[in-house]
Amino acid sequence: MAGHAGKMNQAQAVVIVAAELRLFLRPGRRRGPVAVDVDGTSSLGHVVESLGVPLTEAGRLLVNGELAAPGYRPRNSDVVRVEAVRRPQQLTSARFVLDVHLGTLARRLRLAGVDTTYASDVGDDALIEQANATRRVLLTQDRGLLRRRALWLGAYVRGARPDDQLRDVLDRFKPPLAPWTRCPACNGPLSPVAKAAVAPMLPPGTLRTYQTFSRCRTCGQVYWHGAHCKRLEQIIDSAVRAASPRGNR
Repeated sequence: MAGHAGKMNQAQAVVIVAAELRLFLRPGRRRGPVAVDVDGTSSLGHVVESLGVPLTEAGRLLVNGELAAPGYRPRNSDVVRVEAVRRPQQLTSARFVLDVHLGTLARRLRLAGVDTTYASDVGDDALIEQANATRRVLLTQDRGLLRRRALWLGAYVRGARPDDQLRDVLDRFKPPLAPWTRCPACNGPLSPVAKAAVAPMLPPGTLRTYQTFSRCRTCGQVYWHGAHCKRLEQIIDSAVRAASPRGNR
């Protein structure tokens, strides 16, 4: 009985998580306010992350209706509200690095002209080091990666399909778009190139059929608007529509 009474006397706070963030909570906690034990030493940021919400995804933190910093230490009977990051999220420079599971998204961002680095064989520590050194936002679906203290700025990518992921990134950050200006393979800049200059590199059918070409100034890959172009144009059109202003939310 003593143990039961001790639990009943445990100091608790109530945490109300914004609907947009409840996907990070355990299924049993997604319906409404969550009661959490507080010990007077754990920070508000720790409490939020212990529920499963990376701080990269949290916007304003309110305690009893007042703004609070992540370092605040919740007390008994506190009522905490965790808001989602306000969209569009302002960036000094819209540049991104993607983790190893988001290769298709990386190619689509590059097609839309967004500065995006990606490699399929980079470990977590190297990703964080690259993001910090180049001041790129790390995009990932790995919540543990977003909780790493060393990371300067990251974001969780929503959606299972690349189209949905692209819409989410563009809706959140509203990066400037410049379709067909970056190499989908390496992120280098594309420049127009004369047909004669690339003719030795082209298949005979392409040489006969197409007149307009571009070449990556970094890796040398040559591009033309071939049979696959309609699908790529649909992707870019979707990206442009997703990035069109609809007002802040």
